[in-house]
Amino acid sequence: MKTNSVTLFKEAYGKFCIPAINISMPEQIHALFSTAQKMNAPFIIQTTPVAREYMHPLMLINCVKAAAKIYPDALFALHLDHGNEPHIDSAIESGEYTSVMIDASHDPLEKNIERTKKISHRAHLKNISVEAELGVLSGVEDHLNIEEENALYTNPADVEYFVKEAGCDSLAVAVGTSHGAYKFSGGKGLRFDLLKDIQKRVPDFPIVLHGASSIDYEEIKRINAAGGNIKEDAKGITEEEIRKAIPYGICKLNIATDLRILWIRILREYLQNHPDQLDPLRPGIQYMQELELLIAKKFEILGNTNKTQLYKKHI
Repeated sequence: MKTNSVTLFKEAYGKFCIPAINISMPEQIHALFSTAQKMNAPFIIQTTPVAREYMHPLMLINCVKAAAKIYPDALFALHLDHGNEPHIDSAIESGEYTSVMIDASHDPLEKNIERTKKISHRAHLKNISVEAELGVLSGVEDHLNIEEENALYTNPADVEYFVKEAGCDSLAVAVGTSHGAYKFSGGKGLRFDLLKDIQKRVPDFPIVLHGASSIDYEEIKRINAAGGNIKEDAKGITEEEIRKAIPYGICKLNIATDLRILWIRILREYLQNHPDQLDPLRPGIQYMQELELLIAKKFEILGNTNKTQLYKKHI
């Protein structure tokens, strides 16, 4: 069952959070839908422009459509993550996406508003939700590469003005997280003072956290033991911080790096332990099994399990 993000956020606000899972391969899609249906947990499945280029948009979308048929009780929104105008045009024209993100966060405030407003007007004609971003996250993820010292926290006063003028349905803010496996390098964690101020200025408005993977230290150690070279001081958002953030209006939490770390660990260990094997399906099967456990844990933390029934009146 497919819906848009606005519908998901209406029930979630202040009570639980909708996980937004970035996918780039069929194994991830299969594990995500399987887990969500078992746990009656609504979710957002996200594709980045890079993932669309890797698999081709038509193949990627059809994998999602196939999963929706295999798991008909799974409730989800299909979201384009970190898109620009051409990416968003393609997503809207496909007739499949129910949510898009316009990433104009590197533009000056007024230019960001101008671009977001145009996308919001066009998307809303198709009942497609729009996410915008205000403030710049540091780190590395897909095409993003922003130096830590240039990262900008979101100004709560700007949020109030932006939401009023831009017409978006949710807003990603920079309050301490970062993209990729380089989380919280400054050791400050989430800025709850900013979240509190933002909620006060735009009450009941859905706020999004990007770069919100947790980064399991043991997984990093295992990757490095199998020949990897990931920084072992990488740190992600903690379970305590996630739970504490939800009452402040965090309705959507983006998760990508944790899925990548798990896949790289499984693949490296498999190649190291089975140098005589040529079957890529074996690590793929293991990945899907372990990914279901990882996703289930995320759902429990975010509190979205057994929430699908809340949306029956909306669909």
